[in-house]
Amino acid sequence: MISIKEAVKRISDENVQMRSDEIALNDALSYVLSETVLSPISMPPFDQSAMDGYALFGNIDKYKVVGELKAGDQPWNKDLTNGEALRIFTGAFVPTATYAVVKQEDINTNEGDIIVPKEILEGANIRRKGVEIQKGQIALKKGTLLNAAAIGFLAGLGIQKVRVICKPKISVLITGNELVAPGSVLVPGEIYESNSITLKAAIKEFGFSAKSSHVKDDYQTTVNSIERELNGNNVLIITGGISVGDYDFVGKALAELDVKEIFYSVNQRPGKPMYFGTKEGTLIFGLPGNPAAVLTCFYMYILPALKKMSGCNYHLTPETATLKQNYSKHGDREYLLKARLKNGVAEIFDRQSSAMLSSFVTANSLLHLPAGARDVKKGDTVEVYPLW
Repeated sequence: MISIKEAVKRISDENVQMRSDEIALNDALSYVLSETVLSPISMPPFDQSAMDGYALFGNIDKYKVVGELKAGDQPWNKDLTNGEALRIFTGAFVPTATYAVVKQEDINTNEGDIIVPKEILEGANIRRKGVEIQKGQIALKKGTLLNAAAIGFLAGLGIQKVRVICKPKISVLITGNELVAPGSVLVPGEIYESNSITLKAAIKEFGFSAKSSHVKDDYQTTVNSIERELNGNNVLIITGGISVGDYDFVGKALAELDVKEIFYSVNQRPGKPMYFGTKEGTLIFGLPGNPAAVLTCFYMYILPALKKMSGCNYHLTPETATLKQNYSKHGDREYLLKARLKNGVAEIFDRQSSAMLSSFVTANSLLHLPAGARDVKKGDTVEVYPLW
């Protein structure tokens, strides 16, 4: 068995490079830029009014309003003189000779004229052309993760397509004769299959997608199914059948298919019988069948690999916290416990069984206890891995 730290390292050491592609900006959420983007325009592209108010010509107290400009209007094309003003609205094109824009609530009126009762600074309430970015400057650097703000920023520059690092194609293969689809009528000995639904939801939550299939506990069928899913996918996640029981065929099937084993078995609870291997650039994860163990292994090992493949600068980084309650640890394995981290305090949940997902519903972290049997006490400093 290897440690959690060693398992993380060995997976990280596999540098699978995804190709890049040009895609529509509308489809680019959660992708990573594969090249630096230069701004094709200045932003804003002209001097803009930052307020609803009045564009003032000259620096005096009283002005005559001679026109109006709203957002989208063409630039004012008449000569303006000292003491004249234009009613102007947020986003409108500010005429070249404007001294300042005064907010509408900061003026008084007198027989159609406006009076500015207090001093206003030159250039006030004007967004100057290019104040955010100049044409030709770097808008976003290579390696930037495209979130909603990044996409909105690029759209505001008129950009319609971006070049990004492609996301891996992911397949989830579920094993087990006892598994039936939700909605079926259970007969004794059967349980509802949830691992594929859980994994696909977790994968989707972080901006990826996956397909899934189910294979019965038969050796040749398992070999054929794994061989099929290795074709055309960058990541294969298999749940169940990875242990050493009479009907656990996954390990034998992977060996027959010449998958290179990087490790098998991690000194952790839950998820000890975990497998990781590679074949021709495809990453293969063999997970135990218990649902909570599956999700734990996803967060600890698979998610970091998916992010790295997609160009994210992501590292599984623990934080320290204060333990909320006493906890007794049994056995020599490292523990990964479902917990809630709030204001630097970590609370360990009940129902830590590898078969129980319910306590994961409100968990936001995995609390790590090192190998070796020891009790931890309320107030102790512990190590936690935030899940998001």
